[in-house]
This record gives sequence, C-alpha cells and structure tokens, in this order.
Amino acid sequence: METSLLNSLLYFLFPLTVVQQKMNCPVSNGLKHPLILGKPREEGGDNCWRGMWYECTMVLWLVAAHKLSFSFFSNGTSMISLIIPPKDQISRVAKMLADEFGTASNIKSRVNRLSVLGAITSVQQRLKLYNKVPPNGLVVYCGTIVTEEGKEKKVNIDFEPFKPINTSLYLCDNKFHTEALTALLSDDSKFGFIVIDGSGALFGTLQGNTREVLHKFTVDLPKKHGRGGQSALRFARLRMEKRHNYVRKVAETAVQLFISGDKVNVAGLVLAGSADFKTELSQSDMFDQRLQSKVLKLVDISYGGENGFNQAIELSTEVLSNVKFIQEKKLIGRYFDEISQDTGKYCFGVEDTLKALEMGAVEILIVYENLDIMRYVLHCQGTEEEKILYLTPEQEKDKSHFTDKETGQEHELIESMPLLEWFANNYKKFGATLEIVTDKSQEGSQFVKGFGGIGGILRYRVDFQGMEYQGGDDEFFDLDDY
Repeated sequence: METSLLNSLLYFLFPLTVVQQKMNCPVSNGLKHPLILGKPREEGGDNCWRGMWYECTMVLWLVAAHKLSFSFFSNGTSMISLIIPPKDQISRVAKMLADEFGTASNIKSRVNRLSVLGAITSVQQRLKLYNKVPPNGLVVYCGTIVTEEGKEKKVNIDFEPFKPINTSLYLCDNKFHTEALTALLSDDSKFGFIVIDGSGALFGTLQGNTREVLHKFTVDLPKKHGRGGQSALRFARLRMEKRHNYVRKVAETAVQLFISGDKVNVAGLVLAGSADFKTELSQSDMFDQRLQSKVLKLVDISYGGENGFNQAIELSTEVLSNVKFIQEKKLIGRYFDEISQDTGKYCFGVEDTLKALEMGAVEILIVYENLDIMRYVLHCQGTEEEKILYLTPEQEKDKSHFTDKETGQEHELIESMPLLEWFANNYKKFGATLEIVTDKSQEGSQFVKGFGGIGGILRYRVDFQGMEYQGGDDEFFDLDDY
C-alpha cells in the first residue's frame, strides 16, 4: 500500500516511543505520520525510503534533520553520509566508493569491517537507481544503527533535497551528518542583487548558500571627453540620454524579475556597483517604490558582472544575516505590546492557543522551533470516544495518560505527532499565519521561557477566562507545564 510523500519518513525518523511499543501499536497498523517523505519499501529486510522532498515544509525538514543527526548511532563507524552537489557526476562518486571499498577491506576488526563494507555496498546500490545527479543534488544515508532495545537495524535513505545543496560530503562515522541539511534551513529568505556599472548590469538572487544569476546584459555608454567644439553640449546631452535609458532599463528589468503577482518576491535588495549608478537607481523615480522599500544596502564593489556579484555577497553578509533576526524581534515585540497594553488580542499556552485557533481568531500563530510537545489521538475502548492529549517528554513517561482510570485498559493509539508538525500541517485550515521563532534573541528567549514557546496574535479580543471550553474531557492539558 502506497504512502504519500509527507506520510512516509517519520515512521523511520520518529521510531515508536516506549509508550507506543507497550501499547502494541506497530507501524503495520497503518498509522499516518506527517514527516515520512517517501514510499516504504522492503528489500532484504532493510527499511528503504526514496522520494523527492519537494512537498516537505521547512519545519518538517528541520525536525527530520535533527532526528537523523541525534537519534541514530552505531557501535562502530558503519554509518555513511554522502552528499553529492548538483552537476557532479555519478561516475566520479562511484569510483570514489570503489576506492573506499578497497580501503575498508583492510579494517582489522571483522565486525566493523563487514558493517562498513555492507554500508558502502548499500550506497553503491542506491547510486545505481540514478542515471545522473538530480537538479538539487543527492543525499544518501546508509548504515547499521542500534535501536533503543539494543538491536541492530539496517537503514538506507536516499533523496533529492527540496532546494540545491552546494556541499560535497563523504563520511563514514558512528552517526549521520546532517549539518548541510540544517544549513539549508538556517535562513530560507531569498535576497535580490542588482550589480550595475558603466559596462552592464547583473540581476541575481541569494538563498541560503545558493546564488543564482537571473539575467545580465551589457551596455556601451559614451565616456566623458572634452572634444566636440560646438557639438560638446550635444555629445553631453546624448550621453545623459543613454545613461537615463540605461537606468530605466535596469529599473524595468528589476520589476520583471523581483515582482511576481504585484508582490515583491525577495526579502530584501542589495544594490552594488563601482560608480554612481547604484545611487542613481535607488533615488530614481523610475525605480519601483515597492522595490525601493526593500533596499537593504548600497555596496561599493571593484568589479562588475559575476565577480562583482560574489563580492557584493561577501560585503553584505552581515546585513543579510540580521534581516530574519530583526523580523523575529519585531514580531515578538508586537506580541509583547499586545500583552503590555492588555488588548486581549493575544493568547499563550497550548489550551488557549487551540481555543483561539478553533474560533478562527488567530491572525499569527507563533511557535518555538524546538517545541517538544507531542499530540496524541487515542481511542477509548470503553466509551468508543476519541481522546486528544498534548504531552511533554516528562508526561509521556506516565503510562496513566494512555490507560482508562476506571478499568485500567490501555487506549488504542490512532495518531501521534509533534505538535509543531500538526501546526505546520493544519494552520491554514484556521486562517492563521505560522511563524517559527528561535530563542537566540532576547525577545525569543523570553517568549520561550515565559510563555512556553507557543502563542498567537489575535484578530479580535477574546476573554478566555470567561469562556467555557467546549472540549470537555476529550483533551488533556497540564497547565503547570506551559
């Protein structure tokens, strides 16, 4: 039976918890998990998932990368992490693996040698499924892991990232290395660059560590000179006219490339150049006001074209890295303003936030990126009702949450997933906007420590204290933990 792209890798990345295992809820029950990204396939007892990660959101990627990095370990060095960047050659990597196979054959420890050779063979088999490296690159994880029960289990994963990964990596270690995947998510904002000088203009974008040249053209502008006699004024006028037309063309091209559907498609713009053109463009009435408001910095560079593009990226790194940080501070600052002014247009904690979501009152849902609350949907055997629990890791250890208090009978597990993933999958149904924040800023740290890392800005005032929650006993909240 096929499983959708977003319902297949989480059974692998998020193995059954101890509580679930005690409740006899194996994967074969057909439970859905929102983070699994491929189609399950059994090959010689291995758990193999393949598939494109296009449909996965950033939130899901972040948790997946975290789990790959910190949940799976090996007793030896038999876990292989392989990353192939776009435009690389499968044949080159295959030759490298053949050389590694020969080197690994000399490992003294028989157990470790066989594990490493087996992992390399699995990687070689994975590569045979591809005629060429996919457009966004290829990531392969293979090896033998140790489960919570101490049993060894073979793991093979290969996928194309959701955007280009400009990293080349081969490591054979006791864990999977996902730093490159995490780097893809460090800042998903896309920034536009306009490199303009007297010889031409270049338009490009920077997203994470991936740069792309969108368009470029050259221009032949007349130089200043003292010749011309009586025609000097005419030459000057022609020169200014060509310069004016050049700036106009740059402004019009910028609109075509950086505005889609009447909205700016980049988080910010950097104007770079070696002459006064960048300043003239930024101050020109021909430059669209929507783009003018997005200009982050004017950068003086020594070159034009792609060399100038690279230099502009280096010189604007600091201002670009601060954009998301500043946006996060503004968002949480606005949230704190609602609280300090006692407008009633805010909520915090799991219970009140879910109430507000169900009412359609949440305009912006704010959630901490490492929120560690799980959402469980249970079927009560006696009453035939569904029960929803929101539990922290400490609460998960208490088995009483999963049993009937009167009969002692265990509830049937219908669904379990991190609450953050549930928000990522369902926030649009409530008409809300989801904002994932960190604890790196002072405001973010205060939001996590003081408000549990979950809250929202509301469209209208809601009196939670005077409102009787309709959920009854169907949902469990321990407000001491939030």
